[in-house]
Amino acid sequence: MEEVDKILIHALKQVGTDVSEEIDSVKQFSSELIVEAVVRCIRVIDPSLGSALATSLPPGMSARFRVGMSLAQACQDIGYKGEIGYQTFLYSSEPEIRALLMCLVEKLPRETTEASDQPTGKSVALQRAIATAIKAQLAVPWLPINCRLPLYSETQSPGALHSFHVQPLRLPHCTKGPGKKQLKGRPHTTHTAYMLCSFDLEIKDYQQDVLLPVTAQTFHHASVVASILEQHTAELSAAQEWDNEWNSQGLLSRLTPQEYRSRKLTRLQKRIVEQLRSNALPSPESAPGGPRSTSELRELLQAFRGSAPSDHILTKGTHFTHIKKFTFTQVKENTPSPLGISQEGDIQQEELASFKLQFQQLCSDVNQLTVLDELKQRVLGNSEKEEKMQVKKKTINLLPDPDNNMLKLQALVEASVKRVVSLATQWEKHRAPLINEHRRLKEICSNQDLESSRKLSEIKYLHDKIRVSTEEARKKEEIYKQLVIELENLPQDVSRSAYTQRILEIVSNIKKQKEEITKILSDTKDLQKEINNLTGKLDRTFAVTDELVFKDAKKDESVRKAYKYLAALHENCNQLIQTIEDTGTILREIRDLEEQIETENGNKTVANLERILDDYKAIRQENSVLAAKVREG
Repeated sequence: MEEVDKILIHALKQVGTDVSEEIDSVKQFSSELIVEAVVRCIRVIDPSLGSALATSLPPGMSARFRVGMSLAQACQDIGYKGEIGYQTFLYSSEPEIRALLMCLVEKLPRETTEASDQPTGKSVALQRAIATAIKAQLAVPWLPINCRLPLYSETQSPGALHSFHVQPLRLPHCTKGPGKKQLKGRPHTTHTAYMLCSFDLEIKDYQQDVLLPVTAQTFHHASVVASILEQHTAELSAAQEWDNEWNSQGLLSRLTPQEYRSRKLTRLQKRIVEQLRSNALPSPESAPGGPRSTSELRELLQAFRGSAPSDHILTKGTHFTHIKKFTFTQVKENTPSPLGISQEGDIQQEELASFKLQFQQLCSDVNQLTVLDELKQRVLGNSEKEEKMQVKKKTINLLPDPDNNMLKLQALVEASVKRVVSLATQWEKHRAPLINEHRRLKEICSNQDLESSRKLSEIKYLHDKIRVSTEEARKKEEIYKQLVIELENLPQDVSRSAYTQRILEIVSNIKKQKEEITKILSDTKDLQKEINNLTGKLDRTFAVTDELVFKDAKKDESVRKAYKYLAALHENCNQLIQTIEDTGTILREIRDLEEQIETENGNKTVANLERILDDYKAIRQENSVLAAKVREG
């Protein structure tokens, strides 16, 4: 039991129980220590159940009984099957407490049992106390300042609160890697590689010499943490969105991530260009009574266009609109002053002359384009008329001899029909293998599609598995680093071989005890078998002797006396055997009673009775005090 008690004490220390170094057995546990150990274990096993339990006994006896009953109920709720009550904690016995603590230690979580190998000391206890205090503070709900109680006002003081104000940050990013790998092995990209390298050097110099630290980029020091959290959250959400998009759409496109990104960028640029082109012209949506656009880009462009004067907007138009604009535009601004001709008037005259020249050139170009379009349309019309004329000419040539021409036409039609039939037969000969080949290729394509779908699902599964494995590897790496640090902090003077030798000795002692028990059981079986054989032999011998003597007892008086003596001897032997059996039974009962006496002595029955009497007296005294207070009131 010494080894079991050491293991229990070590496990109780790991859950935060304050067990002194002098205690090395469960027998030395006091009621206060038992209550603390049980409550600590319950808090680790079920925090919601153990948070309402106190780790110490109150001074009043009635409160002690209530605490004992609540602890007993909590142990039963956890799953303890033994007999338990308030007397288990107030008037404890060694076997009951050992069984209870063994059950609680077995129900501790795996992390707690694995943590039993960690070093113990004041620093570890302090760290655990700090962690417990932080968890308790985090569990307290936040309340406004006007609704806080005096208990929560200390942990939720307004002095440590700051508004969540975020400012954009410029963080240095590493630019090496992918670009250099793509340029390797291409001689014609030497200049591009040189430009990229110089650009990377410039970025590096900027980050080292010009870029401010993160703590200096915000206007207020309290905004640093909020800005960093916002920046990291945005990067993390962007990475998660990219993973989700790639797993859902990118894999289906069967493109590389770079090709998928470039195609997405091209589509976005094309969409922006289309929006810009469509918003370059005034649309009915921009009218005061028109419907509002649902596109954010369209609204933005409409806002920019609405803020500028209508005369300065570049719009598309026809040749007529341009002529109308240049012809009927009146000069509203920059007119010459009636006091004199300034230099600005000369500049306007020159610009007007240049505009007139450009306008004349545009008019001549438009006229040429119009003439060319008319010529193209006339050429097309002439070609159609020539075809119609050829048809009519052939028809007119056939009119003078209609019978012969009809026969010729019928012959041509029949020849055409025969030719079509022969071509159809030839086409059927070529069509059958082509159809078979088409079906075969279609089946191959469907099989390839199925195979590609299967491989795509396998790729998705592998991606998920890789992500899970990466997360597990990262967690195990963190656990490994923590265990390495703890191993370095462990005292080096403790030899592992000593513990191993002690374990081997315990195992060898258990083996010896098992062998001795097996030997005793075999000896007992042999002895019982021998007793049974002797008993059977004695019964058979008496039966034979009784039969022989009884035959001669009818004839001889001395033989009759010998028969009586034989019967008396047999009876005395039976009584002697019964006495021996009764003696063995009594000895076994004596040993059982001695064990019970030792158990009762271990249960500290006398001491518990004395404590019960003292508690009874204390309860009577408390009752008398309460009665006196009631009478006074």
